[in-house]
Amino acid sequence: MAKVVLKSAGELSLMRESGRLLAAVFGYLDGQIEAGMSTMDINNLAEHYIVQQLKCRPASKGQYGYQYVLNTSVNNVVCHGVPSRVQKLKPGDIVNVDITLEHRGFIADSSKMYLIGVVSPLARRLVLTTYEAMWEGIRAVRPGATLGDVGHAVQRYAEMHGYSVVREYCGHGIGREMHEEPQVLHYGQRGKGLLLQEGMTFTIEPMINQGKAKVKTKKDGWTVVTSDKRLSAQWEHTIAVTAGGYEVLTLRDEERTA
Repeated sequence: MAKVVLKSAGELSLMRESGRLLAAVFGYLDGQIEAGMSTMDINNLAEHYIVQQLKCRPASKGQYGYQYVLNTSVNNVVCHGVPSRVQKLKPGDIVNVDITLEHRGFIADSSKMYLIGVVSPLARRLVLTTYEAMWEGIRAVRPGATLGDVGHAVQRYAEMHGYSVVREYCGHGIGREMHEEPQVLHYGQRGKGLLLQEGMTFTIEPMINQGKAKVKTKKDGWTVVTSDKRLSAQWEHTIAVTAGGYEVLTLRDEERTA
């Protein structure tokens, strides 16, 4: 098993800057994403902003042979939705936009749900519950806690509200590489799993389904959808374990005042 890389204070400072820049990308997209645009339009806007405005590298582009700078997962797409010129956003859609960015050697990873036009109460409830489930996991982070504590917190909140947690995909360590140890499951038992230490950095990114947890991958080899075609939602932040608990490195402006 690969070793968990603990980050120094200097490395955390660099990761904090990468996270701040990634949060700025979402701030830019907030005023752009709307009904009628294609998911490829979102990709192109983000790429131009990351490369031209921020002078950073879109870390997903070229990773594992992937051609684009982000994933756009609409409605029943669980994760890894591939941007398309054909797919246009419609009122009532929910879409997860998942972006990575590398700056000065360190990568940040985050995703956000966008609600397009008037969204049904059931879809809105799923999106908001998934967001709170992510935060339940984040609030469990502190030195001496375990990854099982984090997963349990996410799972308990999601299932308490009648939803299911996707088990095939998980959070991950992050730093100089996009995917480092440890794997961060979004389900688990309290007190089980790896002990958290100051200096760990990883993502928490639960995928929560309206129906059953079962998923399948489409023929493109990337796009993961719910098997029962019901809605799925996801949120993601990059987290650092600190002496006093945690720091959300990709925190967005609207979350600072929430």
